[in-house]
Amino acid sequence: MESGCGKIATLFVQVKEICYSVEELGRFPVAEEAIGRSPVELGVYPKAQVLNRFIAKMIDLLIVAAVSKLVPPIGVLAGLAYILLADGFGGGRSVGKRLIGLQTIVPRTRDPAGFRESIVRNLPCGLAQLTFEIPYVGWIGWGAVLSLEGLLVIGNEQGRRLGDEIAKTQVLESGQLDVSD
Repeated sequence: MESGCGKIATLFVQVKEICYSVEELGRFPVAEEAIGRSPVELGVYPKAQVLNRFIAKMIDLLIVAAVSKLVPPIGVLAGLAYILLADGFGGGRSVGKRLIGLQTIVPRTRDPAGFRESIVRNLPCGLAQLTFEIPYVGWIGWGAVLSLEGLLVIGNEQGRRLGDEIAKTQVLESGQLDVSD
């Protein structure tokens, strides 16, 4: 960090990813709002534990696999629908997230993810699930997409995978943000 960035600028950097000098910050109304507020109040949340997210996703994928095998042609579509819509139910919690204690939120509004955000954030996983139905090539594609998503969760400071970046959502530990179901 440059020597011209003070404590206020550091907080502002977390929100806007730009470093301004203290004098420059004084010209922006956002700086006045940021002074004396915690990062959580400004919409910067710590990421959920990666292991918890992995376990929750495995629970959801087990549900998808079970549904897909029950009634083969319709089960695949039902599993795909579950993948896409799961985070829109119950305050941004899929079955796996609810069991593990996670929830998906929209940090900008501090609201739980709805069906629109759920569909957008889960499109990469949904496409991977569709390719999984193609033997060999699809299985490799499925593994590649889920591996990429996992690496992004691990490497991103806020634990946001590709779907989260597109939908502007984030997964948090339940109770970290007071939102209604």
